[in-house]
Amino acid sequence: MRRILGYILLALALCAAGGCFNMGPDYRRPDDAVDELPAYQHAPAARVAAEIEDRWWEIFGNPELNGLVEEALKNNLDIRKAAARILEVKAQFVEARANRLPGVNAEGSFQRQRRPVETPAQSSQGGAKREGVTQNTLAVSLAASFELDLWGRLARAEDAARAEMLKADESRSTVAQTVVAQTVTAYLQMESLERQIDIAKKSIESYKRSRALVESRYRRGLTTILEVRQARRVLAQAEASLPSLRQELGVVQQTLAVLLGRYPKTRPPRQHPEDYYRRLAPVPPGLPSDLLLRRPDIKAAEAELMALNARVGVAKASRFPRISLTGSFGYTSNELNTLLKPESEIWSIAMGLLQPIFDAGKLRAEQRAAEARYSQGVAHYAKTVLVAFSEVESALLTRKEQLAKRGRVLKFLKEARATQKQAESRYMRGLTDYLNVLESQRTRFDAEKSLVLVDLAVLSNRVSLHRALGGGWDRVLEREGQGQKE
Repeated sequence: MRRILGYILLALALCAAGGCFNMGPDYRRPDDAVDELPAYQHAPAARVAAEIEDRWWEIFGNPELNGLVEEALKNNLDIRKAAARILEVKAQFVEARANRLPGVNAEGSFQRQRRPVETPAQSSQGGAKREGVTQNTLAVSLAASFELDLWGRLARAEDAARAEMLKADESRSTVAQTVVAQTVTAYLQMESLERQIDIAKKSIESYKRSRALVESRYRRGLTTILEVRQARRVLAQAEASLPSLRQELGVVQQTLAVLLGRYPKTRPPRQHPEDYYRRLAPVPPGLPSDLLLRRPDIKAAEAELMALNARVGVAKASRFPRISLTGSFGYTSNELNTLLKPESEIWSIAMGLLQPIFDAGKLRAEQRAAEARYSQGVAHYAKTVLVAFSEVESALLTRKEQLAKRGRVLKFLKEARATQKQAESRYMRGLTDYLNVLESQRTRFDAEKSLVLVDLAVLSNRVSLHRALGGGWDRVLEREGQGQKE
């Protein structure tokens, strides 16, 4: 036993001495992959430092929305799947790390066999006599094997597994980022559709009153049947819009339920106050270079690049000799009572070397393929960064233009209400026809719907901006119980 332990210690010492020749390039972030900009083109004029909030959805001041996001972080199945993926790659990392250490196995065997043995004959005829002999063989031993990682093949494989573990962790954060954004957006869409349904119901009631008024005037001979038909047509058109809105609301509610890990049920629309809109303070996005440290998808792309770089070293080291040490120590005997005695001791130690001589260019092709995959990874990383910059710039530009649009829609709504009031007043005095009244009513309700839609665009854009800026997801996941430990 002492000898086999000595062999293991010797192998470990050789491992430490031989692990310094790691083949392949050491990883460096490709800084020239993307030309960084000094500032975002459409950033707000605020000069405060950029602080990305971990729980940014709380800026909407909606306790129900906050609860739904927390439920999504706990119960969403995509996040659970990503968390389980982390456990898988952590196990693969442990496996890659274990390949660099000696393997020790305990072996034991028992064999009982019968074989013929020739003995001198005792009969008068002479000659030899064959008799059967039964024999037992017992053996116990410890066997150790170890590969000297002289060229760093196993070390690079461990680096690749570690990078894959980092990528899985960042991918989980990306999934959580997407799920939170989808949850908030679905909730905002649900509220917007409920407001649109409320506007549609109010327009129907208004058109019903107008129809009753026109029919009353028609019975008194003050108007024509054409105006009655026009009033009924507009009312029927408004009533026909409700089923589509209710259908859209139900689909959004079902989508939100799936995000929360619930059965996809629907519920009737709720009433909302008219002064629901809150103008949110602008978010200082910071510098584009900060995005490289915050966005989980960028960090996942870089982790993938690190793994591809390490695999280049694995492929390169595979072209060099592999040296392995094997040893065993144990006892063998025909009798159990003499099995562990010194005279029954057996041991062996061996060193093996494997060097490919001719493989028709297979190993060289594997190295070139690994280098090509690394080049693909560089391009993928550069595109991921550019897409991230584009998403931030797009969100900043959309915010500016949607806020400007909202101001114009408010003016439009104000004028539409005033026009409707004047048209109805002039119609009652006989100064205009009913078609102008209908047109003013329809324009007023279209303006109210436009305001609801532009409010949804502004609030959804805020979600897109926070998602594009990233940051804080590890801390959020840990607080919500989705962190994974080794």
